[in-house]
Amino acid sequence: MANSNLPRRIIKETQRLLSEPAPGISASPSEENMRYFNVMILGPTQSPYEGGVFKLELFLPEEYPMAAPKLGRICLDILKDKWSPALQIRTVLLSIQALLSAPNPDDPLSDNVAKHWKANEAEAVETAKEWTRLYASSA
Repeated sequence: MANSNLPRRIIKETQRLLSEPAPGISASPSEENMRYFNVMILGPTQSPYEGGVFKLELFLPEEYPMAAPKLGRICLDILKDKWSPALQIRTVLLSIQALLSAPNPDDPLSDNVAKHWKANEAEAVETAKEWTRLYASSA
């Protein structure tokens, strides 16, 4: 692990992620930049996303841990206004996995999907299962 300029905290968190991976989550740093992580989260069992593999890229900004990791377009309070330096990469990834188990249509990334979920949850769950089958590479 090329860690010459990394803060000690990032080194420790990375070592823990690699030696004690959370169930259903894989996160490994890029060899070119140890602040970039390739993440795979398995769709939780008994969720519409079961059987899917969700690939993410996580980036730790220079300000980390005072600033939240960057993950692209994920609507999660701890990545926005509820971030705390006490949280870790592992916590963020577990929170994303939990969000797959219990989506929150009251804080959506897509208003259309949230409206569909609220209007007809059973149909929305079937759509989520279908999209998982079509777009999330199988486990």
